[in-house]
Amino acid sequence: MPRMLDVSDDVRAEIGDEEADRLLAGESAPGSYDCTSCRTPGDCEQERTSTVLFIGDETAVLAFAHAGCLPSQVVKVTEEQLQGAVRSINADQAARPEQRRPAPPEQAPEQAVLGVTSGLVLIAGELHPALVVEPTAPIARPGTAGAGDDFLPLLIEQGFMPVTELAATPSVLHGWSVLLAMGQLHAVLQPGTDGGRPVAWWQAHQPLQVTEGWRTAANKHQQVLMFAAPVGSIGRQPREDLLRDALDKAAAGGQLVAAALPLAGT
Repeated sequence: MPRMLDVSDDVRAEIGDEEADRLLAGESAPGSYDCTSCRTPGDCEQERTSTVLFIGDETAVLAFAHAGCLPSQVVKVTEEQLQGAVRSINADQAARPEQRRPAPPEQAPEQAVLGVTSGLVLIAGELHPALVVEPTAPIARPGTAGAGDDFLPLLIEQGFMPVTELAATPSVLHGWSVLLAMGQLHAVLQPGTDGGRPVAWWQAHQPLQVTEGWRTAANKHQQVLMFAAPVGSIGRQPREDLLRDALDKAAAGGQLVAAALPLAGT
């Protein structure tokens, strides 16, 4: 059975005709793979598959994705982000299928999942792209037992700052970044432990769609504001004005931390 593999002209131009033909002939493409977008299994021989080439400053990594998740394309990232992505992919491949879902840092996946909402936030008369993160359950400090919630203290230790009102943009948290690819939200990256290479703090199970206005603002500012609050503080707000009201209330109650994260990707 011929492999249902798509190699775009951009990918072919980077890897060369010989390697592209070997992929299409099935000589160098895996039969099965973990989708680089949604992280679920795929099969080149059973379903349409895209080749996705991640190019860093010095190296490149060829990955595979369900055609329904991503088209075949070239994605340019920094070398640090590329190495972090490789580690994330390798970790996913080593995990059991039921573990492949977003989880808070250093927490077991069964304990809580991070809910992420995108929206535009008006600060000092200007619209800024924002991500609001709220877990589905209290998050205890690793290695401790009990019903306490250490979500905000853990983030403050990472450099996020408490916010009492949304009057000014938070300061930039260097080493962290928000990864966009093809206009979709893929991950929030944090510094790794081995020389500071970024790793995924939060990874979208499937790329999240953001509005055209959000993308425009992100490209303008080249950064995204990330707000985080404990479970039950924000909720799933259907409109940006209601989201802003919930943020203001959480800030006034001392239940909000924030930072500006540099934008990675486009």
